[in-house]
Amino acid sequence: MAAAPAGSAADAQARFGRSVKGLLIDRVTGCGTDVIALTKQVLKGSRSSELLGHAARNMVMQEDAILHSEDSLRKMAIITTHLQYQQEAIQKNVEHSSNLQDQLSHLLK
Repeated sequence: MAAAPAGSAADAQARFGRSVKGLLIDRVTGCGTDVIALTKQVLKGSRSSELLGHAARNMVMQEDAILHSEDSLRKMAIITTHLQYQQEAIQKNVEHSSNLQDQLSHLLK
């Protein structure tokens, strides 16, 4: 009779060992899955950081382009004002020259 309990104890230990191994395998598999998910998340965060860096650089370049455009517009406004002054001066000179032509034609008659 002593052999039966020893055999069943050995069987119980073997079953316990298999169940512990099964639990360990499940835990290791779960941890492996978690590590893979964490790695993917870190890579995704790294890509996000890289994209944000690119976006920031692009924004700085756009800001510089806008400032340059504003400067160009100011210069063009100044040039436009000067051209208007020159046009007015030319118109006055044309009027004076037509008056001078009239006076010359009266003097020559």
